Amino acid sequence: MRIGFIGLGHLGTPIAENLLMQHQPVYVYNRTAAKAQPLVEKGAVICTSVKELAGLCDVVFSIVSDDAALYHITEGPEGIAAHLKAGGIHISMSTILPATSTALSALHRQQQQHYITAPIMGRPEAARARKLNFLVSGPGGIIETIKPLLQDAGAVNIWEFGTEAGAANTAKLCSNYLILTSVAAMAEGINMARQSGIDPEQWMQMLTQTLFNAPLYHSYGAALLKAAYLPAGFSLQMGLKDANLIMQQSQSVQAQMPLGQKVQELLQQSLAQGLGDHDVIAMALAIQKGAGTLS
Repeated sequence: MRIGFIGLGHLGTPIAENLLMQHQPVYVYNRTAAKAQPLVEKGAVICTSVKELAGLCDVVFSIVSDDAALYHITEGPEGIAAHLKAGGIHISMSTILPATSTALSALHRQQQQHYITAPIMGRPEAARARKLNFLVSGPGGIIETIKPLLQDAGAVNIWEFGTEAGAANTAKLCSNYLILTSVAAMAEGINMARQSGIDPEQWMQMLTQTLFNAPLYHSYGAALLKAAYLPAGFSLQMGLKDANLIMQQSQSVQAQMPLGQKVQELLQQSLAQGLGDHDVIAMALAIQKGAGTLS
């Protein structure tokens, strides 16, 4: 199968590199073409448009910033759906609303194509280590077909959430909600420990060796202690985007999320302080300044 890849950001690039290790060539497109140059040196072929890439490929991976960007590359006369061949597969890895996947899945079905939702749990370093978790939903037979490609892309696990296109998106939003609230809680706990005169590193070491011995607390806890705000693996601006999606989805299904609303406000205040390009753990800076604490 000829493979295309759209979206060469912090996470997309290492995933595309993983695919290149197993498949030659991989056709790539990015709005900023210069970002594709390192991949060209590893065997990728640059396409000048989404239309060109979709027309060349059997399977198209996409990982773009938000719902609007995904609609833009999929719909319309220049989009994936208009040019991917019948039977072709679009694997969408973006963190988006379930309703967006439902709509785009219907569009692809009209063109006798397949749409698979496959958002990712994992930061760029996990992609490079090939330790990504893919959350997938869509037609079961098509998922079986693409599982080897997801493994080539860096999957350590593939978690299936049924045939409804938006199901994996819901799972991803619920998961990101836990990440964002956990980071905010750790940042506040570390701040209170430090302000109270105990060693926050010793405190986090105790937690991660007892009740909170989990990858999220190890990785984000260490980053918070080191104040590793730049460069961003998962930017604060993208964290706010996800928080907005989480709250939008919760409202659409009438699921109350008062804590989620507080974290959304904290992220908004952090963005207003000019921290958007920092890692999401930079919420800690807003907390230290006394703005937006989860009281």
